[in-house]
Amino acid sequence: MFTFNYAEGATLFSAWGMWFVVFATLFLFNEFSRRSKAGAFISFIVLPTILSILWFTVLKEKTYTDWFHLAKVYSATAGCIGFWFIRHYEKKDKNTGEVLWRLSEKKLALAFPPLILAINIIEAVTRDFQIGSLGLMKDLFEGEIMMSGPWNYMNGIAGILNIITITGWFGIVIRKKTENDKSMDMLWPDMMWFWIVAYDMWNFAYTYNCLPGHAWYCGFALLLAPTLCAFTLGKGAWLQHRAHTLAIWCMFAQTFPHFQDQGKYQVMSTYNPKIYFIVSFLALVVNIAVFIYMIYKVVTTKRNPYTRELYIDLPGYQEVKSLGEPSIFDSETSSPKSSKQYS
Repeated sequence: MFTFNYAEGATLFSAWGMWFVVFATLFLFNEFSRRSKAGAFISFIVLPTILSILWFTVLKEKTYTDWFHLAKVYSATAGCIGFWFIRHYEKKDKNTGEVLWRLSEKKLALAFPPLILAINIIEAVTRDFQIGSLGLMKDLFEGEIMMSGPWNYMNGIAGILNIITITGWFGIVIRKKTENDKSMDMLWPDMMWFWIVAYDMWNFAYTYNCLPGHAWYCGFALLLAPTLCAFTLGKGAWLQHRAHTLAIWCMFAQTFPHFQDQGKYQVMSTYNPKIYFIVSFLALVVNIAVFIYMIYKVVTTKRNPYTRELYIDLPGYQEVKSLGEPSIFDSETSSPKSSKQYS
C-alpha cells in the first residue's frame, strides 16, 4: 500500500515514528485549540495571520501561493472560526447582562456545519471523478503521479452517499461546562460513530486515489486524530475536531511543503491497482450500508433526517445528548420523551 523513501535514509522505524509524531501533534493541538477561547484565538486568528505574512514574504519562493492551496488553508481556518462563533457568541442585554440569544440557537447558524462539510466532500468527489476520467496510468498530473481507474468512480459514489447520510444538524448543541471540561464543544449527537467511520474510509480512499504522495499523513494520521478525540476526550464533537486538525495541517503543509514531497519522510503509494480497488470498494460498501440503515430508520420512525434527529433511540446518541446544554429545538428535533429526558 505504501512505500518509504529508503533511498533518502528512511527506515521502518523513522517512517512510523514520524507518522506518530504527526498524529500526536495533531491530537494535542486539537486539545489546545478546543479547551479555551484563548487557545482557539491563538490557533485560528494569530497563527494564520503570522504565517500569511511569512508565506508572501520570506517564504514566497518556497511555499505555495496559488489560489488552490491558499483557498484550502483559508477555508479550513474559516470553518474553525465559524464553529467558534457558534460555540461562544451570545447577545446580552447592555443593562442587565442577561443573555438575550445565542448563535447556537439560530437555525441558520446550525446549517453552517453541514453546509461546509458537504461542500468539502463535493470538492473531493469532483476531483475523484476528474481523475477517473483522465485515464492516467502512473502519469504526472498537477505535481502528483496519478493512476485512474474504476476506484475513482466507486469512491465518488461513496462520497455522494456520505453527503446524503448527514443527518440531524438542527440537534447540534453546546457541551455543558464541567470542572474537567470547559471547552463548550460543538456537539452533534446525530452524527453517529458509523457515519464517522464511513467518512474516514471514504476520505482515506480519496487521498489514496487523488493525493497518493500525501495519503500517509493527510489520509491516515489526519483522519485518525480527530476520530480518536471524538471517541475519547471530546465525545460528540467530531466535526469540530476534524476542522481544527485539518486547519493546522494545512498551515503546516503550506509552511513546509517539502516535508511530505521529498526527503527522508516522503511516503508514496505502491500504485497497486488491486489495493486501489479494495480501498475504494470498502469505502463504497460501508457508505451503502450506512445509507441503507438511514433509510431503514426513516421508514420505521417516520422522521425527516434533515429537519429532525434520526438516531435518538441509540445509546451513542443519548450519551452525547446528555453532555450538551438543553436546546430550544429539542421539542422539534427529538421526541417529547427524549426532549424531557435531556432538558
